[in-house]
Amino acid sequence: MKEFSHIPVMLEECMQGLNLKDGGVYFDGTVGGAGHSFEILQRTAPTGRLIATDLDDDAILAAERRLSVFKDRFKIYKSDYKDFEKVLNDAGVESLDGAILDFGVSSFQLDTEERGFSYMKPNAPLDMRMNRSQELTAEILLNEYSQNEISKILKEYGEEKFASLIAANIVKARTRNRITTCGELVDIIESSIPKKFQQNGPAARKSFQAIRIAVNGELKGLYECVTGLTRRLKKGGRIVILTFHSLEDRIVKQAFRYLETDCICDKNLPVCVCGKVQEVEVITKKPIIASVKEMTLNSRSKCAKLRIAEKII
Repeated sequence: MKEFSHIPVMLEECMQGLNLKDGGVYFDGTVGGAGHSFEILQRTAPTGRLIATDLDDDAILAAERRLSVFKDRFKIYKSDYKDFEKVLNDAGVESLDGAILDFGVSSFQLDTEERGFSYMKPNAPLDMRMNRSQELTAEILLNEYSQNEISKILKEYGEEKFASLIAANIVKARTRNRITTCGELVDIIESSIPKKFQQNGPAARKSFQAIRIAVNGELKGLYECVTGLTRRLKKGGRIVILTFHSLEDRIVKQAFRYLETDCICDKNLPVCVCGKVQEVEVITKKPIIASVKEMTLNSRSKCAKLRIAEKII
């Protein structure tokens, strides 16, 4: 198997944000290549513990291999991080000292042709599954979803200006032959977007992002996950979240804002009747972005935004 590689984005900023301590219990919901997890266990030695999740079998295998030096201080579950309640209960963990979510797609996933994540690999199959045991693939979506459904996905998840035209051309193309490769999809997208709008980066980028999000259900339940996971923190515990596009960042920002609010009553009411109290202090009033040096060394950090909140009750 090709080595699972992923350079963790804003590693030091994430570790500082978690405010790590020996003996703490931490959750990494997107373990990937274990870049963040390794540092968490190393910096909380000798007794810090880690519970981690991922849906990618290759990532889990690589992470278990890399973290093996920490022996029985960690456990990785093949699970969606959104199922953290079940995972933490199974691990016998009631509350956490910190949690991290990194929504970036790994270098391994992008660079492994058969995974079908990249518009840069024309012969790759249209797969895009994080969990390779699930049934839905990008190929099924593109060949079996209706034109309206595809257009909605491209518009909502990719913020693609030409979503309707791309969807129409996808449906037209599949009447001739089933669309099976990334290259075929790129050709359809590029033929749908006027050349003058193809000057700012690859024309297919937004559509590939949108399809990947839809295939993996990445935004479904994200708000509820962020609020629920934050509530599993101990007082003083921190949650650190790395996002890589505006839709994710917006949801995280909204969730943190709600958790920081101490009353959601109608302002015309004389007294509070909702009982809502402030649950967190948002440490990052504006998201942290990577340094110029990091952006130069790791281009995938350019669109990353880091938000941090601390539980106060």
